[in-house]
Amino acid sequence: MNAGSDLQQLSACFVLPIEDSMESIFETLKNAALIHKSGGGTGFSFNHLREANAPVRSTNGVSSGPISFLKVYNAATDAVKQGGTRRGANMAILNVGHPQILEFIQCKADPKELTNFNISVGVSEAYMQAVLNDNDYDLISPHSGKVIRRLKARDVFNLIVEMAHRNGEPGIIFLDKINAANPTPKLGRIESTNPCGEQPLLPYEACNLGSINLAKFAKDGSIDWDKLQSVIRLSVDFLDDVIDCSRFPLPQIDALVKANRKIGLGVMGWADLLFQLEIPYTSEEAISLAKELMEFIDFEAKQRSMELAKEKGSFPNFPDSIYDTLSLKREPIKKDWDKLLSDIKQNGIRNATVTTIAPTGTISMILDTSSGIEPLFSLVYVKNVMDGEKLIYANKYFQTALEREGLISPELLSQVSQTGSIKDIKEIPERFKQIYQTALDINPEWHIRMQAAFQKYTDNAVSKTINFPHSATIEDISKAYQLAWELGCKGITVYRDGSREDQVLSSGIKMTVSEGKVAPRSRPDVTYGLTQRLETGCGHMYVTINSDEFGACEVFIQMGKVGGCASAQLEAIARLSSLALRSNVKLESIIRQLKGIRCPSPMWHNGTLITSCGDAVGQALENFLKIHNNLQVESFHMETETDSHIEEPGAKSAIYVCPDCGSTVQHLEGCLKCPVCGWSKC
Repeated sequence: MNAGSDLQQLSACFVLPIEDSMESIFETLKNAALIHKSGGGTGFSFNHLREANAPVRSTNGVSSGPISFLKVYNAATDAVKQGGTRRGANMAILNVGHPQILEFIQCKADPKELTNFNISVGVSEAYMQAVLNDNDYDLISPHSGKVIRRLKARDVFNLIVEMAHRNGEPGIIFLDKINAANPTPKLGRIESTNPCGEQPLLPYEACNLGSINLAKFAKDGSIDWDKLQSVIRLSVDFLDDVIDCSRFPLPQIDALVKANRKIGLGVMGWADLLFQLEIPYTSEEAISLAKELMEFIDFEAKQRSMELAKEKGSFPNFPDSIYDTLSLKREPIKKDWDKLLSDIKQNGIRNATVTTIAPTGTISMILDTSSGIEPLFSLVYVKNVMDGEKLIYANKYFQTALEREGLISPELLSQVSQTGSIKDIKEIPERFKQIYQTALDINPEWHIRMQAAFQKYTDNAVSKTINFPHSATIEDISKAYQLAWELGCKGITVYRDGSREDQVLSSGIKMTVSEGKVAPRSRPDVTYGLTQRLETGCGHMYVTINSDEFGACEVFIQMGKVGGCASAQLEAIARLSSLALRSNVKLESIIRQLKGIRCPSPMWHNGTLITSCGDAVGQALENFLKIHNNLQVESFHMETETDSHIEEPGAKSAIYVCPDCGSTVQHLEGCLKCPVCGWSKC
């Protein structure tokens, strides 16, 4: 983004330290703003901050804890555009042994909170073993070192899984696995990653990344290994030169980057390569090829980095690194790792790391190839052009195969565009369905196995989303997290289709997709409900919430004289709330919109501050929800409201709309991305 500009800041991944002092917290916040201004994203470990209500000796007060400062960082990010073009992106990590881990796990339950952060829980091998053995574990204060309380490891793990099932967060970072591959352990433990999770870094470290388009190396049903070797060597040279060409926003970053010289060469176009080789993503052949291919890239990149060390010198922190102590381990498939690592010990290596599988949403779109190691989200897209015309765009390898078999037609492509998949189309041969799979066609186990295959020969980590259908259960997510740990992944991000509350159109709403219209259900002749009286700054307010067989369906509000201005405004709130409820909008969403609205006449009511008439309505709705759930003996937070128009599970998947162009947005590589205009939330 900055190449050729005055900024000349050419790295996107940074990690900054946060120590347990007000000075460190806000110094880091300032530094994060400078990084966002220069176009970078930042990762933080909040693990050193003492828990909420811990004593602060210098002020005789108590700490507000890491969650409160996480919110401060999020608010600051709102004010700074990344490189002047988009909001900054952040990663927040808290270790599972921190006393506030339960609050952290649930801190993004409200999708409108912490919108500038991805969050992940850092877990150790000991913790995962405690989960398997159903043991307790300690929560330890980072300030005093004392055990604050003990929890059942399985209960905490289940909460992580429950929240991930609900909206995709938190992810999990396997910190011990990351530190087992830390190339410079003498400099300290790695505690955080960049925002997308593929780049573990030390505090004040940065890394520049690049990706090879694998789709360009298919040749006669195989891979052109000689051509790939040449591109790998050239890419290592290029990425190493980028370090010296960059202007970093902080002197500490400049010093550590040039002391470790980390680079991250990765891949994109993996799905397109498999299409050309006619290898199913869900096959042992694909898993084996992934390992062989990544071993080749990692080996050749290290070979070239060693040669650069002979020419220009090793990275300055080479002494006592895993190369110097021969601690780096690789299981050979076709390469002689023992000889290479012995040569590196003798000659040095230019870069502390050489391989990373990074997100490639934007650059893969520019190059018209599949993103990272992800399967395609859809085989056919509908693109809207300037005059309102809709153009159907198919993956070029899929389209070529259809043409070769005489199967292509505008009607077939239009049919595929409805779901993006061919698995339920009778006209398509079964062998096509095996080869041309999409993300939601693939069992999550294969997603994880593919991530683990690439991770085996990657220095840093792998950015990938494990896609689940909407029907996936909490137990499915739990098994995925455990499998990722068992197979050696360094982290995992999951996404259950349709699980985010910020979706514009989703299953369960009667709609015409082409027009995006939502039809509210009819009001029954008989409803039942309750009425609440609240004191507001404008007088007594009476709020009645009625329900039908599907849940809350209408709101009536009375205050003051009929025909008065306040009465008219409250009637508008009631009518719109009723319409929203019968259109399957969650009651919690309406509550979030109304609560907290302020006016010049706040009023206390039964020990609760009513900040406005709108806030009073929100509180009345919240009281109704609590009463209703107590009567039903249910926990509302995992329930899905339904109505008479709900389609069968799986009939429609969630549709997210790009804020820039209005096209369908995908959840890939841990981020929301638009395949049409390139918009990205990260």
